[in-house]
Amino acid sequence: MKMRFLDASSDGFKKDLEHLLSWDADDDVSILDTVDNIIGNIQSRGDEALFSFTQQFDHWDISTDNCLVENEALHSAWLSLATEQAEALQLAAERIRHYAKHQLLTPWSFTDELGNTLGQKITPLSSVGVYVPGGKAAYPSSVLMNIIPAKVAGVSQITMVSPTPNGEDNPMVLAAAWLAGADKVFRVGGAQAIAALAYGTESIEPVDKIVGPGNIFVATAKKKVFGKVGIDMVAGPSEILIICDGDTNPDWIAMDLFSQAEHDENAQSVLISPDQSFLDKVEASINQLIDDMERKAVITASLQKRGAFIKVDSLDQAIDVVNVIAPEHLELSVADAQKWASKVEHAGAIFMGRYTPEALGDYCAGPNHVLPTSGTARFSSPLGVYDFQKRSSIIDCTKEGASVLAGYASILAEGEALTAHAQSANYRKLN
Repeated sequence: MKMRFLDASSDGFKKDLEHLLSWDADDDVSILDTVDNIIGNIQSRGDEALFSFTQQFDHWDISTDNCLVENEALHSAWLSLATEQAEALQLAAERIRHYAKHQLLTPWSFTDELGNTLGQKITPLSSVGVYVPGGKAAYPSSVLMNIIPAKVAGVSQITMVSPTPNGEDNPMVLAAAWLAGADKVFRVGGAQAIAALAYGTESIEPVDKIVGPGNIFVATAKKKVFGKVGIDMVAGPSEILIICDGDTNPDWIAMDLFSQAEHDENAQSVLISPDQSFLDKVEASINQLIDDMERKAVITASLQKRGAFIKVDSLDQAIDVVNVIAPEHLELSVADAQKWASKVEHAGAIFMGRYTPEALGDYCAGPNHVLPTSGTARFSSPLGVYDFQKRSSIIDCTKEGASVLAGYASILAEGEALTAHAQSANYRKLN
């Protein structure tokens, strides 16, 4: 396989990089029309539409009797796991929970010079819908990453939805749902599941917020229902960007690139290095290792379609490129990774040094693997406990404090021609 090579110092690099990063699948009119149709049908026909779309897309006979996974089935899935699988899920869950507890927002207040008490109240969301993909692969890790922070935040009702193609449950997904503490699990997926969570059906109660990654139809549906419910983010294809100074084993780097490329054909794997000979070595490693990959076809398509090697003049220039791309996953496979991390402005998650592959973050390091994609790390953050907590302002004025503030408030209100506001404030003035 011949990798695409870009040179950060070339005159056409900016244009070449823009082309590499372009992702416009959500502009596909047919996708938008399909999602609009699905959402409209769920709103008007409820379960009837939900089951019909599930039969159409997932090819099995779903009904009111079998759409909900009973708690006994979740528990049974957990008990049936091989010991090593149960231990791995348990360890991952414990580490995710431990990390999440450090993210808890806490209430605070202070008293100002007028004697007024001002502060912030923290309240967990009442209900959350968690989407877990189940098409090309099953993701028990996503179950843990989405549900555990919600539980730590104190969400009282967590509804999980996940497609079951051909009606076949994935035991590890169900076991993870049991371990994480899902309140209800439904065997539905796709845009129809997102619509059901947003608007409700006879079987599925509407939620306040929907989280979790999915395909382009799921992502588009989340965009469409935003406003009716909250969403975490609109996730695009998975991405990894690796900066390497040339001193890491090239086989390691090749496999790290594979780890994202195997997600799907639109995933993006990019390597940046100032060492041209190292880039050549990694290309050789790719060609040597690719034949042994179970998902060779997907990896190959991904690397050829959206993969790239970028030659830079220095690591400083590499960081400049990183801050333009704002990658979902950033590996700093370099000496003194702390130094270079301090220069990174935009990245979903940063993996430090030669011994921290992105794969550890996907499963059991502790930080959340639901991350901003497609450059959105410029303004958004990984999923966390704070996504499941609300902040309410607290304003408690004394008689004297209200009187002082009323004088200023009435002036500002009159400046906006809102005389009722001004009068409301003036009623609190002491004469």
